[in-house]
Amino acid sequence: GATILRGWAMVAESRDDEGIAQIRQGIDVLQFKGAGLRQSYYMSLLIDAYGLADEADQGLQVVADALDLVEAVGERTWEAELYRLQGTLLLSQRVGKPSDAECSFNQAIELARAQDARSWELRAAIGLARLWRDLDKIKEARDLLAPILGWFSEGFDTPDLKDAKSLLDELS
Repeated sequence: GATILRGWAMVAESRDDEGIAQIRQGIDVLQFKGAGLRQSYYMSLLIDAYGLADEADQGLQVVADALDLVEAVGERTWEAELYRLQGTLLLSQRVGKPSDAECSFNQAIELARAQDARSWELRAAIGLARLWRDLDKIKEARDLLAPILGWFSEGFDTPDLKDAKSLLDELS
């Protein structure tokens, strides 16, 4: 796990190739050892790394593999985040139509709500609200994001809540 986290940190520092190689190496070792627990989490870090490295096609392939894994092993903790990442990648490189990304964000929101995973729901709602903002659906974006942000009573210095507040201010 540490190898994977180190690789993700390397990508965050713009050492893309080296970091992605580290993440892949760590995932390969875990798979070789038969460790399936948290596999979807580690794959989400690889997906995020591909997004940071502007390699949406590679990231989307890992999303497909991760969603297959979720179905195979039933570890659904990160499923909503996988769909959010899929939507983000679809938008980042204009790989798909906005409606494809919208479907991914909506799937993420639906899964997060079913799990009462408010943080995952917030992250997916931010992605969908940004898409709707860009499509001039300002009211819909605001109506989606405001009540979700309203659930939170602490942690307003965290990146996700800062991001949501900033976006909501922009939409007002």
